[in-house]
Amino acid sequence: MPHASTPLVSVVIPCYNAQRYIGATIASVLAQKDVELEIIVVDDGSRDGSVARVRTGFPAVRIIEQANAGVAAARNAGIAAARGEWIAFIDADDIWLTGKLAAQLAQIAALPDCRMSYTAWKVWPSDVPQPPPDYLARLQDEAMDSARWAGATGWIYPQLLLDCVVWTSTVLMQRTLLAELNGFDTTLRLGEDYDLWLRASRVTPIDRVARPYALYRIHPASITKATPAENYRARVIGQALGRWGLASPDGRIGDAQAVRRMLAKSWSDFAGAHLQARNLGQARRAGWTALRTDPTHVPAWKVLVKTGLKALSPSKEKS
Repeated sequence: MPHASTPLVSVVIPCYNAQRYIGATIASVLAQKDVELEIIVVDDGSRDGSVARVRTGFPAVRIIEQANAGVAAARNAGIAAARGEWIAFIDADDIWLTGKLAAQLAQIAALPDCRMSYTAWKVWPSDVPQPPPDYLARLQDEAMDSARWAGATGWIYPQLLLDCVVWTSTVLMQRTLLAELNGFDTTLRLGEDYDLWLRASRVTPIDRVARPYALYRIHPASITKATPAENYRARVIGQALGRWGLASPDGRIGDAQAVRRMLAKSWSDFAGAHLQARNLGQARRAGWTALRTDPTHVPAWKVLVKTGLKALSPSKEKS
């Protein structure tokens, strides 16, 4: 049983066609000990039996149904409905390990100025709903090596400029912090989480629990096959640099050269995706953007060469 002083944690689960996995996800949340919980599933226009699965198997879970509007809008709807002092997120196909929320609340209690926490995690390539006991036992052994699971903690804005080192299904945030930040940006179809962590990193230290307390499921349905319409990484980082530059709130300065290399890579990766799809005009434009960002970025030169070669092939180019 949670202690009388334990704060209520609202767990927001955006759901889209997750009938196969959402039961295991909710069960992993309910397995959290010594924490008072409310669970909110926001169904984002699912066409399968996700809602029926939750209603039948977990009648105490609150369900919000909305027309499909994207994961940012779904999470925002859950935040708006939440009653907890703290809000945690988990996607509808991921898994928490026992003790996650208690570990975060205990660690953050010693950091009175900290309003956001995340944990280490383990990538789990699997399409079975529930992790097998032998897999969990091996992970418990791996978890004892705290140095292996160390990562960015504190005022992590400079680290976030280089990579999205925070994973959404491990995050615990004060509801008042989310209100100050106006939640997730619904204009971002990708990178909405990255954008929010960058904004949060300007106003609070972000504490990392150096132990894997979540499984990030990779399965065939979770792999994005569509060619991206926009370089969301460059958009998110560009917005941050435009607002705050390289300076961290604690006085440190980010590595400008490393940021340039990262942005150039984002553009060459974007170019490569469009090259694969034979969107040669888009691939060329992205390749040149990468080189304007960092003229020494070799992958961008390679993409441009390949784009030129493909343009000479008889296959029809897409605009």
